[in-house]
Amino acid sequence: MSLTQLIDSPSELTDGTTSKCAIVLMTRIRLARNIADHSFPGWANSRERTEIVATCRKAVSATPIMKRSHAFSIEEIGELERQILVERHLISRELSGAKEGAGVVISRDQAMSVMINEEDHLRIQVLRAGFQLKKAWSVINELDSNLESALDFAFSPSLGYLTACPTNLGTGMRGSVMMHLPALVISNQMEKIVRAVNQLGMVVRGLFGEGSDASGSIFQISNQTTLGESEEDIIKRLEAVLKSIIEHEENARAKLLEADAQKLFDKVGRAYGILQNSHLLSSSEAMNLLSLIRLGVDLSVFPAENRAVVDRLFIEAQPGHLQHAQKGTFEPAQRDILRATRLRNEFWSFPRPDYEHVTLS
Repeated sequence: MSLTQLIDSPSELTDGTTSKCAIVLMTRIRLARNIADHSFPGWANSRERTEIVATCRKAVSATPIMKRSHAFSIEEIGELERQILVERHLISRELSGAKEGAGVVISRDQAMSVMINEEDHLRIQVLRAGFQLKKAWSVINELDSNLESALDFAFSPSLGYLTACPTNLGTGMRGSVMMHLPALVISNQMEKIVRAVNQLGMVVRGLFGEGSDASGSIFQISNQTTLGESEEDIIKRLEAVLKSIIEHEENARAKLLEADAQKLFDKVGRAYGILQNSHLLSSSEAMNLLSLIRLGVDLSVFPAENRAVVDRLFIEAQPGHLQHAQKGTFEPAQRDILRATRLRNEFWSFPRPDYEHVTLS
């Protein structure tokens, strides 16, 4: 299967059937691993990087859980395809900028990917729609165990798994959840939440990780340290923090409805009208409008089954996906026209808002 065919096939995050969770869009667990007695990617020469890619591709593809996966070297992935993989969270922006001696192995359902020679020799990750930390951990733990039986990972009895960045020492595990928090944003409470989360050893980032903004009121919350705790302890602590954030978002939604429901309905209704009628939409504006529609779904202004449609459009409205659908490359101004047309067509048949039966889901 070519990369284009893989992109065009159903995936965990774009098939429109798995997005059933209010507030939490996606769960991801990532492991950083390195091969013993080899330089970290940032220090390795071209020959060593090429050897690591070959060794890791073979090992990953041989594991039972990745038997039907597809492996690609970075040189064979075009610029647009790299952008799409970043938008689907299958590779990082760092890997997308690599010139040579790097690659990725992607599972058939695009729920797992293994980046090779990013910051570490291996960045193993599992993606799941909704709030599924324990299930994601179970899958990645099996994959990691299989790989460890085939590869000699760099490990220290006192420091755990050795990694290029000291913050990943120990388990090398980062658990993260992508959360939709519009009520906390509207009520200006996110700064307080971010400070509280940081004090608990967690970090808050935007949609595409470090350095990205929180378009569409979407935030990634993840553990900040990996040394001194077991994977199970990290997941337990992260889960407790995330459940607390969910509760704060639910309370913020209830207070907004109680204080001025009409103002909230006006925001949702205006978003609906713009999406139905606009002819120019930037990526950021589209994300913010879709965020309000998703909030409307969560409030039962729109039927619950439309949550999956909105979650799919969050991805399909991104620049790479827009250009791939049109089979070309376009300047930003042209993409704004294409994005508006795509969303206008989608929302032409979208259910009308119903403000008479509002509930908190």
